[in-house]
This record gives sequence, C-alpha cells and structure tokens, in this order.
Amino acid sequence: MLADYIQIPIAAALCWILFVTVDIVFKLPEKGGVKGAAAIGRKIGEDGGSLPGGTMMGNIVSSPDASAGTLLAACGVYVAGLPGGLAAAALVFIGNRICHDPGYAGTTGAVLASILIAGFAVLGFAPENFIAGMVIAILTIQGLSHPYASRLLTRIWGWRS
Repeated sequence: MLADYIQIPIAAALCWILFVTVDIVFKLPEKGGVKGAAAIGRKIGEDGGSLPGGTMMGNIVSSPDASAGTLLAACGVYVAGLPGGLAAAALVFIGNRICHDPGYAGTTGAVLASILIAGFAVLGFAPENFIAGMVIAILTIQGLSHPYASRLLTRIWGWRS
C-alpha cells in the first residue's frame, strides 16, 4: 500500500482528469448551461482569461458539475463504500434538477467517481485521500489563477474538438 503522501497526488490527478474529461464531453466550455455561467465566463475573459474555459469554470461554480459530483462521490464512498457514492450521485442528480441544469455532467461524474474510488479502494487507496485529491483538483481549476486555468481548459477543449 502506498503512503498517503503518494496516494493524494495520484488521487488528485485521477480526479482532475475525470472531472475535466466529463465536463468537456458534456461540452461545458461551449456555452453557459446554467444561469450565471456565461457571466462568469465573460468576466474571466475580460480579466485576461479565455472565454470558453471561463464559461466552463462558470458552469463549475453555478451548478453541480462533474467536479462537485466527484467530490461528493468521494465523500459518499468514504462514508459508506460504493453504495454511499451512488447515493451521492442521486443527490447530485436532484441538485442538477433544482438548478435547472439541462445536462448530466455532475451525475455522470459522481457515478464514475464512485466506481473509480471504490475500485482504487480495493487496490489499497484510502477513499479519504480522494477527498483531499479532489479538493486539490478543484483548487487548481478554481482557486489558483482564473486566467491561466481558463486558457488551459480552452487548450484542452480545442485539442478535443
């Protein structure tokens, strides 16, 4: 079994890849799916960032997207194993409906994260390290630099499309 200080960065990388991939598959950089996302994207663009990446970041802030779903799933798996993660996915689904979010990125992220985290738990990874990893992954997109993070997301989005 790997030590926590090794598991956390691995979990952070896996969570980052998971939630960014799900958000891009659901085309969150394309347009604001929920109220407020487009305004956040415009503001990030005005501040030197990229509009598509800013719009994706606006979606992340405004509705339960894959990053929130992944974090909640990590908490659910920590508390009650795979069933706890799937229960968290059900709550994310309800949250999406409350926000009038037309997509299912959050629910999909939560389900995939539950399976991923439960699978890695079998390999000896502690679910709580995925909670820490997800917080780090979200911080890299939402907390360090909006302009740079939005440009990175746009670059990834451009590569995909």
